[in-house]
Amino acid sequence: MTGDRGLSAGAVAWSVFEGVRVPYVILVTIYVFMPYFATVVVGDPVEGQAAVAQYGKIGGWIVALTAPFLGAAVDRMGPRKPWLGAVTTLMVALAGLLWWTLPDGSGLSIGQVVAIAAALTVLYAYGEMLHNALLPRAAPGREHLASGLGLALGNAVSTAMLVFVMAAFVLPGKVDWAIIPDAPLFGLDAASHEPERIVAPIVAAVLAIGCLPLFFLTPDAPRSGVGPVAALRGAAGDLRRLVTQARGHRNALTFLVARMLYADGKTAILLFGGVYAAGVMRWGPLELLAYGIILSIVAVGGGLFGAWLDGRLGARRALQVEIVLILISQGAVLGGGHDRILYAPASTALLCDAPMFRTLPELAFLAAAFFTALGVTAAYASSRTLLVKLVPEKEAGVFFGLYALSGNATYWLAPALVEGFTRAWGTQQAGFYPVIGLLLAGLALLSFVEAPER
Repeated sequence: MTGDRGLSAGAVAWSVFEGVRVPYVILVTIYVFMPYFATVVVGDPVEGQAAVAQYGKIGGWIVALTAPFLGAAVDRMGPRKPWLGAVTTLMVALAGLLWWTLPDGSGLSIGQVVAIAAALTVLYAYGEMLHNALLPRAAPGREHLASGLGLALGNAVSTAMLVFVMAAFVLPGKVDWAIIPDAPLFGLDAASHEPERIVAPIVAAVLAIGCLPLFFLTPDAPRSGVGPVAALRGAAGDLRRLVTQARGHRNALTFLVARMLYADGKTAILLFGGVYAAGVMRWGPLELLAYGIILSIVAVGGGLFGAWLDGRLGARRALQVEIVLILISQGAVLGGGHDRILYAPASTALLCDAPMFRTLPELAFLAAAFFTALGVTAAYASSRTLLVKLVPEKEAGVFFGLYALSGNATYWLAPALVEGFTRAWGTQQAGFYPVIGLLLAGLALLSFVEAPER
């Protein structure tokens, strides 16, 4: 799509890359693979949650120590795409290895899965930083459109993949529908949890193919002639100067601190969303897949909603509205359960003969999660757009390195708080109370950020 009101081919290719990157989070981290790993491979919900928190902590520490230097070094060298290509190749290889996470422990050990997941966390953050640094050149003046389109595509592709996994591997043998095969495709064995394990190789294949348009069509920065060693040495100096000149970047740095807080809250919602729903609502793989499909469809609208709201209110005000939406809806989620609605007891009588979501508490939980997904996705789009508006293009790599830092430096904090509160109070709901505090703190700090509103 081209023209004054549209996006160039390079911008669309940039958005498509986002579209094939997001399914890793949706299918592997949230709804399918990690809930399987936590509940089946680890075998205990508390210990499984701890294992998920552990890889988040390790990955977050590595990203915090390295991402800003990588961003500053790439700025000095110029092109981002060669580095992004290397990161993507490693992600594809490691995600494919997760197929060998066998339920009886005869494949990858728990420690090996944690190590692979930590490495994928680091690579995903590197990829996000490098990909975001391409945005000003990919869609100059249309950053909010490309950003919103990318997140919408990410959730659209994820939804299609969730539907495929459900129809091809999970529903066969459980429903007598004409469009559903009698047995899982490709001879997958449900008893060996192959339908849950296969999502990682599928995600890897989609990423490997879908990344190609970006490398052919999206503009990259020109080469500067600076080598990697010299760039890394200079990166340390660039970051030192950035810190010493903080007064000149007050708005951007204030925003990054605010993002560090509210992004921690959003990360916890994503990281533990599937495990939380499985425990509180007592849902299995079928319900979790359907849950993921519904919320991914909603999140498609979230990316477009964020772009629309940015255009109407400006990125900062849009972001504030989106965080308030998350707070209200997440409060309703925490008040739900298999026999509760808004913290009050509710009937579990069946309302219909559907294969899933047959009670009023389940429907109420879905409704609350609907608005959480809308707000979380929109906030991702608005956050990225706001940073682009706050920093000069020539320093985009450094600031997107700091952007990755603000989202990952305390990545360990939310999982640790969730685990600590869960153990202390003995409920999954209590584990999410500090998440509300992180969102509130980030929202308060955003009021000190000055940015063009339209």
